[in-house]
Amino acid sequence: MKLKTKEVALVGLFTALICILSILRIPLPFTPIPITLQVLAVAVTGAVLGSKLGFFALVTYVLLGFIGLPVYSGFESGPGVLFGARGGYIFGFVAAAFVIGLLMEKCRTWGKNAVARYSIILGAMVIGVMVIYTLGVLQLMMVAKMDIVAAVHAGALPFIGADLLKILLGSIIAYFVREALSSANLLPTIAQ
Repeated sequence: MKLKTKEVALVGLFTALICILSILRIPLPFTPIPITLQVLAVAVTGAVLGSKLGFFALVTYVLLGFIGLPVYSGFESGPGVLFGARGGYIFGFVAAAFVIGLLMEKCRTWGKNAVARYSIILGAMVIGVMVIYTLGVLQLMMVAKMDIVAAVHAGALPFIGADLLKILLGSIIAYFVREALSSANLLPTIAQ
């Protein structure tokens, strides 16, 4: 797949957004999983860029951290993070951006109804967060040697409320960014 210059620029811009929103980390005493703004960045990236470009942006983010740039939450990096207790969430970010983008592309009933457009974005983001939780909890179970109940209690339940707020905010941001990029003829063709 050959990318246009504007698509490369958008992938770079959204990769930078993910890196910036990954800086903040609020550790919780009862789980190795911190509160971050990564879910917000991932959801907006998938909704705006679509499946392929969203996937590229997240793979770029993962690779930057893997090679040692401190882009993971709390300025961390390296394979230890990626294959540790929190790594499943990072892999989940890649899958979620792809899924959110794919759902956006499959719902071609974009039309003129703003409520329908917003609902599609919000619904895609809810499904994307479920993908993140699934991969995150699975890796947490394996690495931390937890059973499914303990992993869900440590790696999903404490974050549901905050993540719902993030995707509510993210769906509003994505809606207006998509509208602005579309009217400026900058929305990637594959994300329309």
